[in-house]
Amino acid sequence: MKVVLIIGAGIGGLTLALKLHSLGVASRIYEAVPKIKSLGVGINILPHAMRELCHLGLEQDIALNSVETQEVQFFNRFGQHIFTDNRGRFGGYEWPQYSIHRGVLQSILLEAVIQRLGHEAVVTNHRLIDLKQTETEVQAIFEIAADKTSQVKVLGDVLIGCDGIHSTVRRKLNPKNDPLVYSGITMWRGVTKWPGFLTGATMIYAGWLQTGKVIAYPIEKADVDGNQLINWLCEFYCSSQKGEGDWGKPGELKDFIWSCDEMNFNWLDIPAMIKRAEFIFEYPMVDRNPLAKWTKERVTLLGDAAHPMYPRGSNGAGQAILDAVDLAKRLSSKVMHQEALELYEHERRPRTTEVVHANRTVPPDAILKEVYDRTGDKPFDEIEDIIKRDELELIANNYKTIAGFDRTSLET
Repeated sequence: MKVVLIIGAGIGGLTLALKLHSLGVASRIYEAVPKIKSLGVGINILPHAMRELCHLGLEQDIALNSVETQEVQFFNRFGQHIFTDNRGRFGGYEWPQYSIHRGVLQSILLEAVIQRLGHEAVVTNHRLIDLKQTETEVQAIFEIAADKTSQVKVLGDVLIGCDGIHSTVRRKLNPKNDPLVYSGITMWRGVTKWPGFLTGATMIYAGWLQTGKVIAYPIEKADVDGNQLINWLCEFYCSSQKGEGDWGKPGELKDFIWSCDEMNFNWLDIPAMIKRAEFIFEYPMVDRNPLAKWTKERVTLLGDAAHPMYPRGSNGAGQAILDAVDLAKRLSSKVMHQEALELYEHERRPRTTEVVHANRTVPPDAILKEVYDRTGDKPFDEIEDIIKRDELELIANNYKTIAGFDRTSLET
């Protein structure tokens, strides 16, 4: 095999390169930007994805730069506790769950790629503009970002599009209408240095989308003063917006703070925390409709390029990591390259399609909707009078099963 051409140095592309290397398959990553920077805010690495990163020998670096998540606690907007879902090793899993800054995780993966594959394994300043295929190879045509008149052509055995929600590879494979689909929900996100709350390793969900929902969790360990970097988001239903899939769009406090202004709980003053944010991003939640086909001959898609999904359930990065591991195993097998890509798609496309639909219809925060509907958005006396614990567990476990991180799936 000449080389696997990986387009995009995000979490999926970097994981693919590491897994291919561990299986003896050569690859090279091509990234459009001149310099890879630490961008984004917090994400959760769920146990199914952490299992794979542990196998790649990355747990120590991740653990040092993150918070091992103990639990997810659900509250109504009045601060009344609804349900606690223990996570990772605290929930009986063999594998942990970590909350981490997305840019930090990307940096850990990038450093590992450079250490194991060499600096030449990551080529920056190369923006893919076209691709061509023959029976024996694929040709990637790049524009050098600093000099748009200069082009470079690279040959490989296969090409993998890991280039995100605005994927050039996806557009080349599927030139027909493939619009971003707005969910009807807009979120505002940020990070704030703030005193730790609850266990110091708790993720909270509070409120519901009709009136405003907040998610918050720490992504750094406490400093000497007991402060942690808290990742937070506030979201609610908004009228039709033109979502462009831009995670870096600046947001304005005045546009959303009213929706959580009364969420001052005795264990966390949410509006005060948000008002102290280092920055605010606005993101109208978008995805794309699942494709009927990812693969064409020697080219396929991975991660957000293949299955962009609403950011609910901490699943985007996790599914990209699962894609990468499955694809690497196929490419390292003795089957022909095109057959390997087809087998990968046959395994991963139905699974991720189900997650895309679940994020639209029955995400993990469906617990909050159920309580909102049953109480009419009013305080309750006892949660057991509203909904039984076994029903809450059923809702939580249903999403885990769809996303592939239920304990049964991980223990087999």
